[in-house]
Amino acid sequence: MSLFWVMIHQLAEIQEQMPSSKKVITREKWEKRLNHIRIRKEDMNKLVMNFLVTEGYAEAVAKFRMETGTKSDMDVAMIMDRMAVNKPVQCGNVEDAIEKVNDLNPKILDTNPELFFHLQQQRLIELIRNEKIEEALEFAQEELAPRGEENQSFLEELERTVSLLVFKDVSNCPIRELLDISQRLKTANEVNAAILTSQSHEKDYFFSSDPKLHSLLKMLIWAQNQLDEKATYPRIKDFSKATLENPAV
Repeated sequence: MSLFWVMIHQLAEIQEQMPSSKKVITREKWEKRLNHIRIRKEDMNKLVMNFLVTEGYAEAVAKFRMETGTKSDMDVAMIMDRMAVNKPVQCGNVEDAIEKVNDLNPKILDTNPELFFHLQQQRLIELIRNEKIEEALEFAQEELAPRGEENQSFLEELERTVSLLVFKDVSNCPIRELLDISQRLKTANEVNAAILTSQSHEKDYFFSSDPKLHSLLKMLIWAQNQLDEKATYPRIKDFSKATLENPAV
């Protein structure tokens, strides 16, 4: 977070000065600014807790709360309910996931046709993955085609999914990513977001489905890109390591 504010302050200074060429900021000056920014440990703990809750790490939430005293806006039981739905999706057992969602709150799928379509689409993908061709065609025709007739984007997604059946070797087809585990995770994330929103309404507070840590990282990348155009400074090249590289002179 301190890096973000250093970048914002530097951008503001450069905007005021409006230099004709890029400003050079030494590593010494940059680190001095970083050292002057203080972030409370409590705020960092809240950021970590928000990530753990949003991503569904129930055991970690309980341990982190015990170790740091940081409160969570959501009960561990509610997190476990959410993850009990996500796990079947991640494993490809979509029917079980749909049943669990309806047990948790039937309004989630009733009021979210896009989510329900994507779950049904994932069911179709799993049938194709398991080479149940006739069952896949029947399922697509009976369950998905009627929804495609009502929604153009659904129809396009259905046609794209069914086209997997055209290829004998799906490893070489242009839409093979539909069979990747990442597709399951994408669907699971959508389910997670919908349940999180539903649980937030039950608790009468707003809980974003995107962890604050993710949002902060996006803001940091944006600020760095903006500063790149106006200055040479110790920028972050690899965000996974968060190490500063020396400015090119």
